[in-house]
Amino acid sequence: MSALSVKNLHKRYNGSDVVDGVSFEIEKGEFFGFLGPNGAGKTTTIGCITGLNAFQEGSITVFGYDVVGDYRQARAQVGLSPQEFNIDIFRSAWEVLVYNAGYFGIPSKEAKKRAQELLVRFGLWEHRSKAFGQLSGGMKRRVVLARALIHKPKLLILDEPTAGVDVELRLSLWQELKSIQKEGTTILLTTHYLEEAERLCERIAIIHKGKILLNEKTQKLLKESGKKLEDIFLNLTTTG
Repeated sequence: MSALSVKNLHKRYNGSDVVDGVSFEIEKGEFFGFLGPNGAGKTTTIGCITGLNAFQEGSITVFGYDVVGDYRQARAQVGLSPQEFNIDIFRSAWEVLVYNAGYFGIPSKEAKKRAQELLVRFGLWEHRSKAFGQLSGGMKRRVVLARALIHKPKLLILDEPTAGVDVELRLSLWQELKSIQKEGTTILLTTHYLEEAERLCERIAIIHKGKILLNEKTQKLLKESGKKLEDIFLNLTTTG
């Protein structure tokens, strides 16, 4: 059983396919890069996986659970760190994590323990009482990531997790993400930082105009092409 299976996915807006027959699988424990230019269909596909978007054709399963027929079970397997900050700016980091744990039925005592562990892990403990709106951009990114992990998901979906952060924090987050993977979590990453994908991802898929143009193991792709990921990406997305 794969961690995530997407088969012949179609998502239409106003009669046009913005996701056009997308298929891919992610193995358990894999770090998977889902790349493409703006408007390629990445975030829309993620919305279909997490139940935020309805889709017209195809199927999606998360650890064997159908995202439509077994919605509750499928959603419980997934932690989502979205590209946009979708957190009440007046809530503290502590409140964000503890309250979000409640959505997954985690008892209060366990939720508080887990929240403390994550806030310490991401260097946020001393800022736990600050309102989200008062935090720096980098701290906000870490709160969003911690929130995605509060229920110990098997699949972590990261949509531009290092957008707008400085180089030092980006490198720190890379280390944390690799540690999270080593702990057994499967990760799907979207990013415009191609160095980030090259460093972190074991397999890479490139989507353009709603279609998958490439799906290959990272090292095999780089070795056989003799090119950098940036060159491969630009060649596919400017001619594909």
